[in-house]
Amino acid sequence: MAGIPEPEAAAGFPGEPDGLQRLWTPHRFAYVGGEDKPADSSEQSCPFCSAPERSDEDGLIVARGEHAFVVLNLYPYNPGHVLVCPYRHVADYTDLTAEETVEIAQMSQKMMRVIRAVSSPHGFNLGMNQGAVAGAGIAAHLHQHIVPRWGGDANFFPIIAETKALPLVHGQVQKLYSEEWNRQEPHDGDADL
Repeated sequence: MAGIPEPEAAAGFPGEPDGLQRLWTPHRFAYVGGEDKPADSSEQSCPFCSAPERSDEDGLIVARGEHAFVVLNLYPYNPGHVLVCPYRHVADYTDLTAEETVEIAQMSQKMMRVIRAVSSPHGFNLGMNQGAVAGAGIAAHLHQHIVPRWGGDANFFPIIAETKALPLVHGQVQKLYSEEWNRQEPHDGDADL
């Protein structure tokens, strides 16, 4: 078919064999390449700047702090995937204020407790992609990913069937997480979260 790359054998390429099998996923390039992302990096086109202007339900916001908020990822890697974002339109972790840094850390910790209470994951992936080249989908507005993980949660559905299995719709997850966020008892360092 036109436009679909042909597989190429790994034999003969330089480098030390590492024993790993490679699964090429060229369909993911649409995400990495920026399809359906804002055309510019201005605050006016930034989904993380516009979400807090909506109601929590419409913006899929789980919790709001003074300097940051928690929002569901519209394109989750796994069920319950959330983002912790500063309100301020800032791209780089080193540009955060001390107050923003502390609140993002505290909200991340509390959100992990919330997710554990709601869905009992076996682990988490946490991280920030700094810059488009590092995989940041919205590089102009810093956001920390919190991805709940379960044993055996990775499968071939997204690759073979172009389908991601999500057991709840976003509105249900937002409601469950928001309710649990408000039920959580404060922990040391939570400040006024």
